[in-house]
Amino acid sequence: MTYLTQLSSRTSNLLFIVLLVFVLYVLQPLIVPILFAIILSISIFPIVNFLERKLKFKRVFSALTAILILIIIIGLLFTFIGIQLSEIVSKSDTYATKLEQIYNESISQIEQKFNVNKNDFVQGNFDFGKTLKDNFTNIISFLGASGSLLSDLVLIPLYMFFFLFYRKFFQIFIYKVFCKGNDNTKVKLLIQKLYRVQQDYLIGLFTVMGIVGILNSLGLLILGIENPFFYGFLAALLLLIPYIGILIGSLIPAAIALVTKDSYLYSLAVIALFGFIQFIEGNFITPKVTGSKVSINALVAIISIIAFSMLWGTSGMILALPVVASLKIMFDAIPSLEPYGFVLGEPNEDQIKSKARIRLKKWQEIRKNKN
Repeated sequence: MTYLTQLSSRTSNLLFIVLLVFVLYVLQPLIVPILFAIILSISIFPIVNFLERKLKFKRVFSALTAILILIIIIGLLFTFIGIQLSEIVSKSDTYATKLEQIYNESISQIEQKFNVNKNDFVQGNFDFGKTLKDNFTNIISFLGASGSLLSDLVLIPLYMFFFLFYRKFFQIFIYKVFCKGNDNTKVKLLIQKLYRVQQDYLIGLFTVMGIVGILNSLGLLILGIENPFFYGFLAALLLLIPYIGILIGSLIPAAIALVTKDSYLYSLAVIALFGFIQFIEGNFITPKVTGSKVSINALVAIISIIAFSMLWGTSGMILALPVVASLKIMFDAIPSLEPYGFVLGEPNEDQIKSKARIRLKKWQEIRKNKN
């Protein structure tokens, strides 16, 4: 009976996980804006706190002012990016001509070296009507995604306002749900840890963005690429998408190098530069800046990014690390879930040492004690 009970319990847990994933997928339009609103609310809470304590703002005005400041900053950032990208678009004819020239030269070289006919690369004529018909579903999906984005741009600030305005109300609700009696010390400590891990993640992320942006820009400047600081910091901004963001950001300056330089080696150098900076960022900069405060191991980070991208797309990739970091804090606080918190965390030095190094360390300690 004990075996059957354990099997039934494991089956129930598996069904619960499957059901939870299904619910998260179906409720994406509701859950994703709420999660973004929570993270952004935490990011601007120091401003709200300053306005209320130092300048004696009422809560409603402090929340509205902080949200307005955030909207202005984001608006200015995207306006600057739009202006720079419009300059690229204005040169699109020149770039297209250059790309066509590079294409023709590449095809000619392939024809000469491999004795392949150019017509093998170009098959059929372009039929706009057929293309439109074949991609009708994709076009409808794109329009639907655009509508969802516009609704999120309205809903996220609205959610942020209520999270900031009702924060004490929500805190009391959490105490009522999870606290037995009047002792809310553990839950209060858990909330403080969750707040701190999100703050540390955000501060660390923006610090890393600044460092990587400078490194990217200096590298592009040395290579002589146009607008090095814009492309460098644009790629750094894409660190919001962990691991692959900076590689995506390398494609634009690589393409610019391809059409503005005499050799394709510049384009390869740009990709190599950004790949090297990605390696430095992942192995040295981020661990040093964020430290052990957002301590999830690299394997869990990669798996969570893939899983959340499958669940929620690009939004999931951005939300993966802060959500998993929060889950680790909650798992560590609940005794029955502590093993899961352990496996999410960073292993200590002894857990990743080889046996030879452990024996060598013990031998050195024994020798030291003898002396």
